[in-house]
Amino acid sequence: MKKSLIKSFAASTAVLSLVASLSPLALDHVAAQEDAKIFDSKVENKGDAIEGGDLKYAVMSGSTFAGVFNSMFYSDSTDSQVISMFNPGIIGYNENFEVDSSGFADIDIDQDNKQVTITIPKDQKWDDGEPITIDDVIFPYYVIGHKDYAGIRYGADYENVEGMEEYHNGESEEISGLERVDDYTLTVHYKEFSPSMLQAGGGISAYMEPEHIFKDIEVKDMEDSEPVRKMPVGFGPFKVESITPGEAVKFVRNDNYYKDLAAVDSVTMEIVNPSTIVAELKAGHYDVASLPSDQYETFKDAKNFKTLGVLANTYTYIAFKFGTWDDEKGEIKMDDSKIVNNKALRQAMAYAIDNAAVTQEFYQGIRIAANSHITPNFKDYNNPDQKGYEFNPDKAKQLLADAGFKDTNNDGFVEDPNGNEFTLHFASMSGGETAEPLAQYYIQSWQQVGIHVELTDGKLMEMNSFYDRIQNDDENIDIYQAAMGVGGDPNPRGLWGRSEPFNYARWGSGENDKFLEQMSSPEAFDAKARQKMYYDWQKYMMEEIPSIPTMFRQELTAVNNRVSNWDITIGNDLEWSQVKLLADSPIAE
Repeated sequence: MKKSLIKSFAASTAVLSLVASLSPLALDHVAAQEDAKIFDSKVENKGDAIEGGDLKYAVMSGSTFAGVFNSMFYSDSTDSQVISMFNPGIIGYNENFEVDSSGFADIDIDQDNKQVTITIPKDQKWDDGEPITIDDVIFPYYVIGHKDYAGIRYGADYENVEGMEEYHNGESEEISGLERVDDYTLTVHYKEFSPSMLQAGGGISAYMEPEHIFKDIEVKDMEDSEPVRKMPVGFGPFKVESITPGEAVKFVRNDNYYKDLAAVDSVTMEIVNPSTIVAELKAGHYDVASLPSDQYETFKDAKNFKTLGVLANTYTYIAFKFGTWDDEKGEIKMDDSKIVNNKALRQAMAYAIDNAAVTQEFYQGIRIAANSHITPNFKDYNNPDQKGYEFNPDKAKQLLADAGFKDTNNDGFVEDPNGNEFTLHFASMSGGETAEPLAQYYIQSWQQVGIHVELTDGKLMEMNSFYDRIQNDDENIDIYQAAMGVGGDPNPRGLWGRSEPFNYARWGSGENDKFLEQMSSPEAFDAKARQKMYYDWQKYMMEEIPSIPTMFRQELTAVNNRVSNWDITIGNDLEWSQVKLLADSPIAE
C-alpha cells in the first residue's frame, strides 16, 4: 500500500517520471548516500569578456523579501542573500568551517586565556566613504545585548562575553569583556572557551555595522529604520543603489571595497518563484540562481546553464511543538499537557514515513535520507553508522498500541492513553511543486498508522507567516516541517539549548542539558572525546526524537554560460574581480 501512496503523491507534482518501484523498506543512510547525484562545485566558461555589465541574480523563493537587510536583525534566508552582497561579515573560514584569517579581520584565538583578538585592516571605508574603525565591530555587541533588542541573535554565545549579562540586565553601561586596544584592534574576553570558538558562527561575533549610521537611532527603532529597510550601508564588493520592496535590490560596484574591485558594474537581485525559475533561466532572464531539486528532470539537460551543487550544512526536519518561549526568563517553557510529550507517539510518526523513498521519488536522489541532527559535511561529528528511522508502519502501530493509543470508537484513528480523541495540526510552507503533495504524503502516512493529522488552517502557509507563527508559538501548530541551517558550528547548543530563541520546538531535558554542557566544556577540546560526545548526543536525540530529521540537502545553483566563472565550494571566497560577463545579456536556450 505504501508503494502506491508515495508514488501517487510524487506523480502529482507532474515533474517526475516514476519508472522504478519502491522497496517496502526505506534505504539505509549509506545506501541513500551512494544513490545521491554528485555535482561540480565550480564552473569556468571561456570567451572574451565585455566591459562591466549587469549580472542578473535570481533569489528563488515562494515569498517576497522580508526586507530586513541587516545582520543584527534579519531572520529570513532571502534577506541574508541580499546582506551577503554588501555586508558579508568579517570572519573567514575554510572548507571545514574552521575560523581562519581569510576574511576582512585577522582572528587570533587564545584558548588558554579565554580570549579572541580581532584586528581589522587600517584605512578602509564603508561604501558611503566614512572610515571603518574597531568601534564598528564593537557596536553590534551593544545593540544585540541591549534590553530593548527584539531580534533573535541574543543568546548563550553573547552571554558568554564577560559583562554582557550585566549590560543586558541594565546593571552596567559597559560590557567589560570588550577590550578596545586601539582603533583597529579588539580583544574579547569570554567566561568559557569551548571548541565552538574555533568554528565559524560558533561563538565569535562576525558582525560589523556602521556605528555612524545607527548611533542616533534607538535600539527599539532600528529594525524598521531607513538604514535597515531602505538604504543600508556596508563594506562588501557591492553597495545598495535601490530597493523595490519585496521584489528586487539593485547593487552597484563598491569602489571603496577593501579587495580587488568587482569586474561587473552592477548586480540586479530579484525574487523568482520556484514554479517559474527553470523557465526563466532557460529563457535567458538570469545569470545565477538557486535551483529546485524537485524539478531536476526539467533542467538536467539544460544547454544554456551549468548546474553546480554542494552538500549544505542544512537539513529538513519535522518538529513537534512542546511549549512556548518565556520572554521574561529568556528560556523555553515546556507544556507537559501536550500530547507530543509522549515519546512513543513521536517515534511512531518517525517510523510511519519513508524518507529514503522521498529523496528518490520527489528529489531524484539529489537529497539524502537523514540519519542524524548533525549534517554529514561535519565529517568528524556526524556518525555515519547512526541509524535513521527506517520506514516500518507495523512497528509504528505496535509502538502506539504498547503505549495505550487505541482506536476505541472504530473511526480509524487512535485515541490517547486516556481514551480521548486528538488531532495534531501540521504546519508546512507553500512554495515549489512538491510542497503540497509532500505535506499530504506525510499527513496520510501518519493517518495510515492511525494518527489523526490535519494541516493547520487547512492549507500551506506563506513562508514569512509560517516563521512568524512558529516563532510566536501559535497554539494551532502541534507539528511543523521546515529546514534547519546549522551554520559553521556543529555544536547543537544554539538550536537545542534551553535559552536559545532558535529552539523553535521549545524542547529540553536534563539529559540534553548535560550533553550540551559537555560539548562546550574544556574536555571537548580533545578530538576523540569530542567525537564521542557528539556520537552519544546523536544517539540520544534519535531515541528522544523531539524532531525527525528527514533529509540532508545538496544546494543546486544554475550558472549561465555567459558568466566567466563561479565557485560555490564551502570555504571559498568568490573573487568578484574574476567574475566577468561574456555577452551583453544572459544566453537563452
